[in-house]
Amino acid sequence: MTYDVYMHFPVIAIMTLFVGAFLVTLVGKHETARNVISGAAVIISLALLCLLIKPVMIDNEIIVYWMGNRVPVEGYAIGIAIEVDAVSLFFGLLVTIAVALSCIYSFQYIKQDDARGSFFTLFLMLSGGVLGIVLSGDLFNIYVMLEVMTFAAVGLTAFRTWNPNAREAAFKYLVVGSIGSTCALLGVALVYAQCHTLNLAQISAILPGNMNPTMVLAFALLFAGFGCKSFMFPFPPIAADAHGAAPSSVSVLISGVFTKTGVYGIIRVCYFLFRTMGLTSIQTLLVVIGCLSMFVCVTMALNQHDFKRLLAFHSISQIGYILTSLGLCTALGIAGGLYHAINHTLFKGLLFLTAGSVLYATGTTYLEKLGGLARKMPRTTVLFLVGAFSISGIPPFNGFYSKWMIYQATFEKAAETGSVGYALVTVICVVTSVLTLASFVKVGHSVFFGQLAPGLENAKDPPLGMRIPMWIMAALCAFTGLFPNVMMNYIIGPAVNAVYNTIPYIDVAMGEGYAAAQLGENALPLFSGQMWSIGAWQPLSWLLLFVIALAAIFLVSLTGRPNRTVSCENDSKHAVFFGGEEAQYSHASGGDLFWGFKHTMRRYLGFASRVHTGVTNDYVLWGVTALAVIVAYCFVFML
Repeated sequence: MTYDVYMHFPVIAIMTLFVGAFLVTLVGKHETARNVISGAAVIISLALLCLLIKPVMIDNEIIVYWMGNRVPVEGYAIGIAIEVDAVSLFFGLLVTIAVALSCIYSFQYIKQDDARGSFFTLFLMLSGGVLGIVLSGDLFNIYVMLEVMTFAAVGLTAFRTWNPNAREAAFKYLVVGSIGSTCALLGVALVYAQCHTLNLAQISAILPGNMNPTMVLAFALLFAGFGCKSFMFPFPPIAADAHGAAPSSVSVLISGVFTKTGVYGIIRVCYFLFRTMGLTSIQTLLVVIGCLSMFVCVTMALNQHDFKRLLAFHSISQIGYILTSLGLCTALGIAGGLYHAINHTLFKGLLFLTAGSVLYATGTTYLEKLGGLARKMPRTTVLFLVGAFSISGIPPFNGFYSKWMIYQATFEKAAETGSVGYALVTVICVVTSVLTLASFVKVGHSVFFGQLAPGLENAKDPPLGMRIPMWIMAALCAFTGLFPNVMMNYIIGPAVNAVYNTIPYIDVAMGEGYAAAQLGENALPLFSGQMWSIGAWQPLSWLLLFVIALAAIFLVSLTGRPNRTVSCENDSKHAVFFGGEEAQYSHASGGDLFWGFKHTMRRYLGFASRVHTGVTNDYVLWGVTALAVIVAYCFVFML
């Protein structure tokens, strides 16, 4: 296949989704035609991107398609470009896989809803917007697609009007999301004022080395804008409200796809456009934000009583892993972050689909109303366990390998810099994994095991059309965990090389030698692309992980205080236990598996609960404060 043929594939993949949305609207209530059009659109889009794996990932080509054939004139980009390198294709594959499986799941899942035609119109609009973001080579076009994606997501969040929380969650999503969109638009305007172009390749050649207060502000705004879209801390976790109200197939897109556009934007802003990842201050900023996101949100997940809200907080926590790893600015760190990005899409997509199956069969996702479903829904239980083991980092599933790469990358960074802080980051990553596993022990205990809850006698596994996408995701969770070398050689490795070496991206679009002429000494890569790994399956790896886990357990133990025990003679109303030792009160509570943890962390959890008020005004103030902190930090440490 020649270059002239496959150079059209990216734009066709994007337009197929948008045209599909238009055609779905035309066919209206004709369900068969609507399903055929929607399914064909997502499968064609996925197939076209899969055909690009060989030329882009294996042969290291970069595809540039100039809309209207308006190619650069005298070193100046005058048209809108679609430019696909290994990074763009990596995120494009991630998007189209999740979109295709979620769409197939939706055919049966939303049969209980009205206005199904509107659902697939918005679904395809959201999909096309996300794909347009990751494949576009134009900064303003990225903003336009960001808005298309946001408004489609808002519409899908409010889709189930019978849910009293749907419209409220959509309104919060719209208001807080507008903060991110406004930041992105202002950042784009400032970059255009400085560079007089919107082409990513040309901006990447002009900006590095020309940082002034205006460009520092532009960087801070773009960073905050994309960070808000990824729901990173300290922005308010509105994803929890959106996930709880939206259909589960939409939650797959919000969690596994929508958040990745924020991650993709941060990569483009930090590594490509401004090349600020060479600054220790920016590395520290990204690592600290990642650590706070992963730890704060995993503790919030433990405190949830709704299956989908719990998964939503875990989504933000897993994004924290990705941001932390990308902030290390090492080849292994980037590889671990990208590997975890695709793994997160797979296992979190699987978990949301299992939650949707539980809702489909029982009518609720409230943990206290569920229980014992393993007997009634054995297939769904197995799929849940695959997703739970994957997200918790249990071998041989995919979360284990990507998390191990992140552990090793943070440990190497600590050894390289001599910083105790990075060693603490490793411990935080392990602690978060332990708490993630604990959280899914809670979900498994509450939903699938134990005594069958009243009223669930007729629950059963979902139809085959809903199970097939879940089985595919489960198989991919196993494949990406068992064959990491295949992923590293053909998917992750090329993407890592494209992140740290921006010169080919610039020269393919603007002409050979353009990057060197514009960048000068800044044309050198930020770091060496060597990726050394001792391997996750070797005994030394397990020994190091054991030592880190012991350190993590010791750190957690320091946060608690032993409870005061009182002799049973003083108060006879409490239960006692006898085992040969002196009688004392049992500190167990039958109603909550993690009562002890919550009691120990009650002040922290109480503060977090008070901050998460659910009031839109408070969320806006929270978001504006986060923006102000990021802008102030950038001005202090970048000028």
